[in-house]
Amino acid sequence: MPIIVKSEEEIALIREAGRVVGQVLRILAQEAKPGVKGERLDKIVRKEFEARGVGPTFLGYQGYPASVCLSMNDEVVHGIPGERELKEGDILSIDLGATYKGFVGDAAVTIGVGRISRDAERLIRTTEKALYKGIEAARAGFPLGAVSHAIQTEVEAGGFSVVREYVGHGVGRSMHEDPQIPNFGPPDRGPILRKGMVLALEPMVNAGGWRTKRHDDGWTVSTLDGSLSAHFEHTIAVTDGDAEILTLP
Repeated sequence: MPIIVKSEEEIALIREAGRVVGQVLRILAQEAKPGVKGERLDKIVRKEFEARGVGPTFLGYQGYPASVCLSMNDEVVHGIPGERELKEGDILSIDLGATYKGFVGDAAVTIGVGRISRDAERLIRTTEKALYKGIEAARAGFPLGAVSHAIQTEVEAGGFSVVREYVGHGVGRSMHEDPQIPNFGPPDRGPILRKGMVLALEPMVNAGGWRTKRHDDGWTVSTLDGSLSAHFEHTIAVTDGDAEILTLP
């Protein structure tokens, strides 16, 4: 599948979808308190998306049964909202996508529920910093591998490991477009970045080893060794200079 370069008009629509994603992620982060159930957060997404005139990209995608992915503690990605209650000291990754006039914005954050351990806080901050290092490296004329390498370098400098089975991706009319964007690898590999490429960068970082396992529900992915995991993501557009983040509130 060819890599797609977006027009200014298409990027504007992705930017609008992304703005809503950023706004609703902020609301969810505020609502994610001890005692709150995942299904409550999913209902908030549906309500807020309807009010803002966007659709939940995740709902029904390859059979996914909810509007948001909620992954707790050792869960890496694709956790399904349900009856589980958040507890003091949990960490929660919130992954959200919105579709506006046929275009998708996709982003994720990891937050602490109440007071969390220093180790958990350091994992979260390192993962977020790695995302922004990747964004800094996303410049027209440079190989995509520069992004992957920047993320891996930041993660491993902090003593953590990069998940390898799941990667970032292009995004636009579909939630998953080419190219795939590993969060690891040498800086000189991959296609050359071009102005107008829209990418979802999303480091997934484990406190222990990088290997993962999938649960019996067919969706939830957790660390193989039971260590904590964090996940941050932004949708960005490659420009002539610094990349533009399209999923800010």
